[in-house]
Amino acid sequence: MFANRTEAGRALGREVAARRREGEVVVVLGLARGGVTVAAEVARELDAPLDVLVVRKLGVPGHRELAMGALAAGSIVRNEDVIASLGIDEATLARVVADEKAVADQREREYRGVRAPVPLGGRTAVVVDDGLATGATARAAVRALRHRAADRPARVVLAVPVAPRDTLALLAREVDDVVCLQVPPLFYAVGEWYRDFSQVNDEQVRQVLAAHGADSPGSPSSRPSTG
Repeated sequence: MFANRTEAGRALGREVAARRREGEVVVVLGLARGGVTVAAEVARELDAPLDVLVVRKLGVPGHRELAMGALAAGSIVRNEDVIASLGIDEATLARVVADEKAVADQREREYRGVRAPVPLGGRTAVVVDDGLATGATARAAVRALRHRAADRPARVVLAVPVAPRDTLALLAREVDDVVCLQVPPLFYAVGEWYRDFSQVNDEQVRQVLAAHGADSPGSPSSRPSTG
């Protein structure tokens, strides 16, 4: 078990650093909200810029905790099994997508403030979350990066402290590398692998990003590793 997200991030950062390619320029992207706290420690370990990637679960109307998909930066991942089993029509799905996109756009503006997104073109994007269950939100984030018309990263690495084996296998098809510290044979929820899994709020996300506000392209933290 991890004590909290900070401890998990430090351990994850050491593992990502050990697998970093010589000369590789890295940008760390934390999935809001919980992934940002973990990503901050990964960024410190890599001496790399930190940015946020807002991902929203597409909850089933009346049962918001049940995901019928996820979206990130305009990229949508659909959980076809849930959609089919509950008979969710396209109009209902479209309404949920529109609502969640509005929330995602607003939060991204609030989190980042006046700071522009860290450029990703030609760099390695390390996508960090506090753990994976179904992997829907992580897949939406990865596809959003892959499908960018411009400023597309050269490589995408997914880094998480804990995840089930089948979810990792699914995500491995969509990224260039996967780093995961714990792959338990029995997996029920991400939170059971943390002693403290308190919810991260919007203000904490803003504080973490503000603390890394000096990280910008061209600063020492974003220069290639010398190995």
